[in-house]
Amino acid sequence: MSRRDNRTFEDLVAEGAAVPTEGWDFSWFEGRATEARPSWGYAVSLAGRLAAASAALDVQTGGGEVLDFALGRAAPTAPVLTVATEGWPANVAKATALLRPRGIAVVASAEDAPLPFADGTFDLVSSRHPVRPPWEEIARVLQPGGTYFAQHVGPRSVFELVEFFLGPLPEEVSSGRHPGRERADAEAAGLEVVDLRAERLRVEFHDIAAVVHFLRKVVWMVPGFTVAAYEPRLRALHERIESEGPFVAHSTRHLFEARKPSR
Repeated sequence: MSRRDNRTFEDLVAEGAAVPTEGWDFSWFEGRATEARPSWGYAVSLAGRLAAASAALDVQTGGGEVLDFALGRAAPTAPVLTVATEGWPANVAKATALLRPRGIAVVASAEDAPLPFADGTFDLVSSRHPVRPPWEEIARVLQPGGTYFAQHVGPRSVFELVEFFLGPLPEEVSSGRHPGRERADAEAAGLEVVDLRAERLRVEFHDIAAVVHFLRKVVWMVPGFTVAAYEPRLRALHERIESEGPFVAHSTRHLFEARKPSR
């Protein structure tokens, strides 16, 4: 018997609304939601890049979970210098607690602020799911010949769920984060794109608690989301899941590797 059996709409919504949202640990979703993973295995690939780097920066590190995993895989040949930035105060605290034992400093820095580092400091800059890659700043802090290695969220990611709540969105919204546009922006900042791969991946939500937690955690999906504001749509989706099974959506991801030209 599933732990969701005989749970009321109210019970499930209350549970999804009570789960802490700090960091990028998605283990709570086990058994409640699933997402296929990109074939390139970003965290493991990042470990290999870290093992070959001397000075590394992880931008918008979230709770530090991906960087911590990758550094663990890279040891004992991790970079001599590794730092991370994060803009959300709750995540700064979580990432600091996780990464401090590795000697990694987490710097509080807003997503739209200049990176607080000197020109040409790093031979590797990484990021997993940045809100908006700061291309000019990435190019500035990279050493000549240095690499930006990241996994980005692509266009229309989980939009089946987003549009269930918001209705059809205009093209300028739904086409945001397009890899072709990001390639152009990276090149305009002076970077050479050496690898760009995209995949569309199946996502399933098995109960309404998972939907509530997801929309609270990934706050830009349905801006201003609260249970009270969207209670009718949540109830309609709960009834659909109960009668038809998991709600299916699709995430989009792209692997992005760019290099700063050598002098």
